[in-house]
Amino acid sequence: MSDPYRVGIDPASPAVPETGPSAWNIANYLTVFRLALVPVFGWLLLAHGGDEPSFRWAAFGVFAVAMVTDRIDGDLARSRGLVTNVGKVIDPIADKALVTMALVGLSSVGEVMWWVTALVLVREWGVTAVRFWVIRHGVMAANRGGKLKTLLQAFGIGFFLWPRWTLPVPGFWDALAWTLLGAAVVVTVVTGVDYLVQALRLRQTSPRAERKRAERAARQTGRPTP
Repeated sequence: MSDPYRVGIDPASPAVPETGPSAWNIANYLTVFRLALVPVFGWLLLAHGGDEPSFRWAAFGVFAVAMVTDRIDGDLARSRGLVTNVGKVIDPIADKALVTMALVGLSSVGEVMWWVTALVLVREWGVTAVRFWVIRHGVMAANRGGKLKTLLQAFGIGFFLWPRWTLPVPGFWDALAWTLLGAAVVVTVVTGVDYLVQALRLRQTSPRAERKRAERAARQTGRPTP
């Protein structure tokens, strides 16, 4: 679920129209495929109230495939020079849609508390909103904290998707799932605050912000804009 696998541009550089690779490339196709898997995953997770082991394993399988495509599309984008601004936008949206479906579904079947789901989703979609808020100043790339958050979320949610009550020593798998998801929640909150700080700094220090300040100063002094 990647904030993670796309390479961002320098946050200090202004957003400019793409002149590089086409947005219609294999990396972005995989991202769109991952987005299309979200309703399939949701249906499997919620089928029979989430109590049917075969559907839960199927939901886990779809979730795992989505996570694999997340890694593959990032690797392809980097190795083949297919990084695009479109990919940087739709990749995290696909990731967040999958996480949203997973947590809402798990809360709906009574396995994850609603406050945990709300906390994570406010952060996830809040960061997406912040990225759009500053997009004219630059594209915010994922940092290491964001990658760790994604990894913890993937494993935590993955273990929750397992029909743990059918496995040997179910208490162990419950404890492991909660440990990973709890760590993911902590990292999610911390990185969310960090992204907000980065966004505020970017809006103040980007070339676009500097030009705006120069224009205001020029209007106030009556001098031509440099």
